[in-house]
Amino acid sequence: MKAMILAAGKGERLRPLTLHTPKPLVRAGGVPLIEYHLRALKRAGFTDVVINHAWLGQQIEDYLGDGQRLGLNIAYSPEGEPLETGGGIFRALPLLGDEPFLVVNGDIWTDCDFAPLRAPIKGLAHLVLVDNPLHHPTGDFALVGGEVRDDASLSRLTYSGIAVLHPQLFAGCSAGAFKLAPLLRDAMGKGQVTGEHFTGRWVDVGTHERLAEVEQILAVKP
Repeated sequence: MKAMILAAGKGERLRPLTLHTPKPLVRAGGVPLIEYHLRALKRAGFTDVVINHAWLGQQIEDYLGDGQRLGLNIAYSPEGEPLETGGGIFRALPLLGDEPFLVVNGDIWTDCDFAPLRAPIKGLAHLVLVDNPLHHPTGDFALVGGEVRDDASLSRLTYSGIAVLHPQLFAGCSAGAFKLAPLLRDAMGKGQVTGEHFTGRWVDVGTHERLAEVEQILAVKP
């Protein structure tokens, strides 16, 4: 199974850190955020990783190179302008192949073990959901018996930014900028999305306050 890290965001809420540094290279505990993902992917048995980028993306390529330093093979999917989550993944599909692949948002920090996600999926997507953080109290989707549903009448969890996706999820899509969520909701309506509830450490590193939260976790992490 291949993996893709979404690294094309501009990180405007992390300015001035991101004025001259792409968000995935912002450091926590002295290590770029994206490197935590790459190390975790290596531990989980992944060898081939695709990274998309836009804002200051050449810095990401210059820092990571071909991935050999980390024991990985890294390919890049540069975007002249951000294509949003769905469009970015769609553009990278030729690098990802015909089988399901893992996708991870580059602007989260987590101690999630990616190894179990290498298992075959049923349907078009398998989402990792987490408890609703304070900044997103209403959540995104409901998890019922292992199936993910878009039902506001049910208790909802938050999409972690970690998923296994089948390329067929993007059937009928065209090149350009578009979001991933509508594709997922359509697949949910057809009963084609499974999920799991992750209760470990997870932070959406979108602000200075949440970056500081990661720093605090790392300071006490054994």
